[in-house]
Amino acid sequence: MKLDVIKMDGSKAGSVELSDEVFGQEPRRDILYRVVRWQRNKAQAGTHKVKTRSEVSYSTKKIVRQKGSGGARHGSRKAPIFRKGGVYKGPTPRSHGHELTKKVRRMGLLHALSSKAAAGKLVILDAANLEGGKTSALARQVKDLGWKRALIIDGADVNEDFAQAARNLGNVDVLPSMGANVYDILKRDTLVLTKAGVEALEARLA
Repeated sequence: MKLDVIKMDGSKAGSVELSDEVFGQEPRRDILYRVVRWQRNKAQAGTHKVKTRSEVSYSTKKIVRQKGSGGARHGSRKAPIFRKGGVYKGPTPRSHGHELTKKVRRMGLLHALSSKAAAGKLVILDAANLEGGKTSALARQVKDLGWKRALIIDGADVNEDFAQAARNLGNVDVLPSMGANVYDILKRDTLVLTKAGVEALEARLA
Protein backbone atom coordinates (compact mmCIF):
# COMPACT_ATOMS: atom_id res chain seq x y z
CA MET A 1 0.00 0.00 0.00
CA LYS A 2 1.42 3.36 -1.07
CA LEU A 3 0.37 6.70 0.47
CA ASP A 4 1.45 10.30 -0.10
CA VAL A 5 3.42 12.04 2.63
CA ILE A 6 2.54 15.63 3.54
CA LYS A 7 4.05 18.38 5.68
CA MET A 8 2.22 20.42 8.30
CA ASP A 9 1.70 23.21 5.78
CA GLY A 10 -0.13 20.77 3.47
CA SER A 11 2.60 20.49 0.84
CA LYS A 12 3.64 17.08 -0.47
CA ALA A 13 6.83 15.43 0.76
CA GLY A 14 7.01 12.28 -1.36
CA SER A 15 5.37 8.94 -0.62
CA VAL A 16 5.79 5.95 1.62
CA GLU A 17 5.17 2.23 1.18
CA LEU A 18 3.07 0.76 4.00
CA SER A 19 3.23 -2.88 5.05
CA ASP A 20 0.14 -4.86 4.07
CA GLU A 21 0.65 -7.03 7.13
CA VAL A 22 0.13 -4.00 9.40
CA PHE A 23 -2.19 -1.75 7.36
CA GLY A 24 -3.86 -4.19 4.96
CA GLN A 25 -5.79 -6.49 7.30
CA GLU A 26 -9.53 -7.10 6.94
CA PRO A 27 -10.92 -5.32 10.05
CA ARG A 28 -12.86 -7.58 12.43
CA ARG A 29 -15.40 -5.87 14.68
CA ASP A 30 -15.32 -8.69 17.23
CA ILE A 31 -11.57 -8.33 17.79
CA LEU A 32 -11.83 -4.53 18.05
CA TYR A 33 -14.73 -4.88 20.52
CA ARG A 34 -12.80 -7.29 22.74
CA VAL A 35 -9.71 -5.07 22.90
CA VAL A 36 -11.66 -1.85 23.54
CA ARG A 37 -13.67 -3.56 26.28
CA TRP A 38 -10.43 -4.84 27.85
CA GLN A 39 -8.94 -1.33 27.77
CA ARG A 40 -11.98 0.40 29.24
CA ASN A 41 -12.45 -2.22 31.95
CA LYS A 42 -8.82 -1.81 33.03
CA ALA A 43 -9.33 1.96 33.26
CA GLN A 44 -12.46 1.66 35.42
CA ALA A 45 -11.78 2.67 39.01
CA GLY A 46 -14.05 0.11 40.64
CA THR A 47 -14.49 2.26 43.76
CA HIS A 48 -18.32 2.17 43.79
CA LYS A 49 -19.68 1.21 47.20
CA VAL A 50 -22.99 1.07 49.09
CA LYS A 51 -23.72 0.24 52.72
CA THR A 52 -25.00 -3.21 53.46
CA ARG A 53 -27.37 -4.21 56.25
CA SER A 54 -24.46 -4.66 58.63
CA GLU A 55 -23.06 -1.16 57.94
CA VAL A 56 -26.04 1.20 58.22
CA SER A 57 -26.44 3.09 61.49
CA TYR A 58 -29.69 2.07 63.22
CA SER A 59 -30.77 0.67 66.55
CA THR A 60 -30.92 -3.11 66.72
CA LYS A 61 -34.07 -2.96 68.87
CA LYS A 62 -36.98 -4.99 67.55
CA ILE A 63 -39.39 -2.58 65.77
CA VAL A 64 -42.71 -3.99 67.00
CA ARG A 65 -43.70 -6.98 69.06
CA GLN A 66 -43.69 -10.32 67.31
CA LYS A 67 -47.47 -10.84 67.49
CA GLY A 68 -50.58 -8.75 67.83
CA SER A 69 -49.56 -5.67 65.79
CA GLY A 70 -51.37 -6.77 62.65
CA GLY A 71 -48.23 -6.08 60.62
CA ALA A 72 -45.26 -8.11 59.41
CA ARG A 73 -42.89 -9.70 61.93
CA HIS A 74 -39.93 -7.33 61.40
CA GLY A 75 -36.87 -7.64 63.54
CA SER A 76 -34.66 -4.75 62.32
CA ARG A 77 -35.05 -1.41 60.62
CA LYS A 78 -31.77 -2.15 58.79
CA ALA A 79 -33.67 -4.47 56.43
CA PRO A 80 -33.43 -3.50 52.71
CA ILE A 81 -37.20 -2.91 52.42
CA PHE A 82 -37.04 0.10 54.75
CA ARG A 83 -36.00 3.61 53.78
CA LYS A 84 -32.32 4.16 54.66
CA GLY A 85 -31.94 0.45 55.24
CA GLY A 86 -29.00 -1.56 53.93
CA VAL A 87 -28.70 -2.29 50.20
CA TYR A 88 -29.02 -5.91 49.15
CA LYS A 89 -26.26 -7.18 46.84
CA GLY A 90 -25.08 -3.65 45.98
CA PRO A 91 -21.72 -2.81 44.33
CA THR A 92 -18.52 -3.21 46.32
CA PRO A 93 -14.95 -2.08 45.47
CA ARG A 94 -13.39 -4.47 42.97
CA SER A 95 -11.24 -4.59 39.88
CA HIS A 96 -13.09 -4.73 36.56
CA GLY A 97 -9.97 -5.79 34.65
CA HIS A 98 -9.73 -9.11 32.90
CA GLU A 99 -7.05 -10.97 31.00
CA LEU A 100 -6.56 -10.71 27.24
CA THR A 101 -3.82 -12.55 25.39
CA LYS A 102 -1.00 -10.67 23.69
CA LYS A 103 -2.00 -12.24 20.39
CA VAL A 104 -5.50 -10.72 20.53
CA ARG A 105 -4.14 -7.33 21.67
CA ARG A 106 -1.72 -7.30 18.72
CA MET A 107 -4.51 -8.28 16.34
CA GLY A 108 -6.66 -5.47 17.72
CA LEU A 109 -4.00 -2.86 16.97
CA LEU A 110 -3.45 -4.27 13.47
CA HIS A 111 -7.17 -4.17 12.71
CA ALA A 112 -7.56 -0.66 14.14
CA LEU A 113 -4.77 0.65 11.90
CA SER A 114 -6.17 -1.25 8.92
CA SER A 115 -9.68 0.10 9.50
CA LYS A 116 -8.42 3.69 9.30
CA ALA A 117 -6.44 2.90 6.14
CA ALA A 118 -9.43 1.18 4.53
CA ALA A 119 -11.72 4.12 5.37
CA GLY A 120 -9.30 6.63 3.85
CA LYS A 121 -8.77 8.31 7.22
CA LEU A 122 -5.05 7.61 7.49
CA VAL A 123 -2.64 10.52 6.91
CA ILE A 124 1.15 10.20 6.71
CA LEU A 125 3.06 13.22 8.02
CA ASP A 126 6.69 13.93 7.23
CA ALA A 127 7.44 15.05 10.80
CA ALA A 128 5.48 16.48 13.74
CA ASN A 129 7.57 19.57 14.38
CA LEU A 130 6.56 23.09 15.40
CA GLU A 131 8.75 26.07 16.16
CA GLY A 132 7.96 27.89 19.39
CA GLY A 133 5.22 25.59 20.66
CA LYS A 134 2.41 28.06 19.95
CA THR A 135 -1.08 26.54 20.22
CA SER A 136 -2.56 29.17 17.90
CA ALA A 137 -0.11 28.27 15.12
CA LEU A 138 -0.88 24.55 15.40
CA ALA A 139 -4.64 25.19 15.57
CA ARG A 140 -4.43 27.18 12.33
CA GLN A 141 -2.48 24.41 10.58
CA VAL A 142 -4.88 21.71 11.79
CA LYS A 143 -7.86 23.74 10.57
CA ASP A 144 -6.24 24.29 7.14
CA LEU A 145 -5.58 20.55 6.84
CA GLY A 146 -9.23 19.79 7.67
CA TRP A 147 -8.54 17.61 10.71
CA LYS A 148 -11.57 17.88 12.99
CA ARG A 149 -10.69 15.17 15.51
CA ALA A 150 -7.18 13.81 15.00
CA LEU A 151 -4.78 11.45 16.74
CA ILE A 152 -1.13 12.04 15.85
CA ILE A 153 1.28 9.17 16.53
CA ASP A 154 4.99 9.98 16.37
CA GLY A 155 8.07 7.80 16.74
CA ALA A 156 9.75 6.80 19.99
CA ASP A 157 9.72 10.42 21.19
CA VAL A 158 7.36 13.33 20.61
CA ASN A 159 8.69 16.78 19.77
CA GLU A 160 8.40 18.90 22.95
CA ASP A 161 7.21 22.08 21.19
CA PHE A 162 4.63 20.15 19.18
CA ALA A 163 3.30 18.32 22.25
CA GLN A 164 3.09 21.60 24.19
CA ALA A 165 1.13 23.28 21.39
CA ALA A 166 -1.29 20.33 21.08
CA ARG A 167 -1.91 20.14 24.83
CA ASN A 168 -4.57 22.86 24.76
CA LEU A 169 -6.33 21.61 21.64
CA GLY A 170 -9.36 19.48 22.46
CA ASN A 171 -9.55 17.99 18.98
CA VAL A 172 -5.92 16.81 18.77
CA ASP A 173 -4.14 14.06 20.70
CA VAL A 174 -0.41 13.29 20.39
CA LEU A 175 1.14 9.97 21.39
CA PRO A 176 4.51 8.25 20.98
CA SER A 177 4.48 4.99 19.03
CA MET A 178 4.53 2.88 22.21
CA GLY A 179 1.36 4.65 23.38
CA ALA A 180 -0.61 3.66 20.27
CA ASN A 181 -3.76 1.81 21.33
CA VAL A 182 -7.02 0.63 19.80
CA TYR A 183 -9.40 2.83 21.79
CA ASP A 184 -7.66 6.12 20.99
CA ILE A 185 -7.28 5.19 17.31
CA LEU A 186 -10.97 4.37 16.90
CA LYS A 187 -12.13 7.36 18.99
CA ARG A 188 -10.63 9.94 16.62
CA ASP A 189 -11.83 10.60 13.08
CA THR A 190 -8.39 11.02 11.51
CA LEU A 191 -5.27 8.98 12.28
CA VAL A 192 -2.04 10.85 11.53
CA LEU A 193 1.22 8.91 11.54
CA THR A 194 4.63 10.46 11.11
CA LYS A 195 7.18 8.57 9.02
CA ALA A 196 9.03 7.75 12.25
CA GLY A 197 5.72 6.51 13.71
CA VAL A 198 5.11 4.24 10.71
CA GLU A 199 8.58 2.71 11.05
CA ALA A 200 8.16 2.19 14.79
CA LEU A 201 4.70 0.58 14.46
CA GLU A 202 5.81 -1.72 11.65
CA ALA A 203 8.84 -2.79 13.69
CA ARG A 204 6.62 -3.36 16.74
CA LEU A 205 3.88 -5.33 14.95
CA ALA A 206 5.81 -7.15 12.23
